[in-house]
Amino acid sequence: MPRSTLTRDQIVRAAIDLLDEEGLDGLNMRSLGRRLNSAATAIYWHIRTKDELVRLAADAVWTEVAVPDLDTTDWRAAATETASGMYAMLQRHPWLGQAFGAHFLYGPGKSRLDDRSLAVYEKAGFAPADADRAAASVFVYVLGSALGAAARVALNRRVARGGEEAERQQAEAAAQAAAIADGFPRLRARLDSPAADYAAAPDASFEFGLRALLDGFEARLAHG
Repeated sequence: MPRSTLTRDQIVRAAIDLLDEEGLDGLNMRSLGRRLNSAATAIYWHIRTKDELVRLAADAVWTEVAVPDLDTTDWRAAATETASGMYAMLQRHPWLGQAFGAHFLYGPGKSRLDDRSLAVYEKAGFAPADADRAAASVFVYVLGSALGAAARVALNRRVARGGEEAERQQAEAAAQAAAIADGFPRLRARLDSPAADYAAAPDASFEFGLRALLDGFEARLAHG
């Protein structure tokens, strides 16, 4: 595709697809050019660096999170909807959690969501400074909760690329981890549960933690 017909939006959408399939390490202009049937130089005409491309892709996926109408819903339902939407988006795009540690991420998509999140907690009755803290607490909780799934995806890619030797190392590590856990009574009792899986969590852990956070906010508001 020549640069005259290639658009920035096409490049960003293709980059998101490539990131979803290959992760941050798999994103480069040559691979992206092949996906777009275009020369890498045509991409540079629109986007100067990989850092800029990751920033644009990250901001685009933030727009997938729906923002609630605060005129038609209460603050707690709005907070739950927003946090759940963020969590689902981060699971669809596991590379985004990794990108936070390697790139400066900003843009109108993220700012739109941040602004509405602050509005949710101001509607709850928090003063602006505490609304900032509430929104930040929920954001960090959501991001941390999604990192387990992202770690699993990254590990699976590494094993797939490493072939039989990587599979052998993974099986050996799993066996060693189970042997260590067997020496601790509570871990031993959970060896056959999701809690024993690498980077996994028991069912409904996200919902449990989010409810606990919002319960705490309600209690704080009730006590002034």
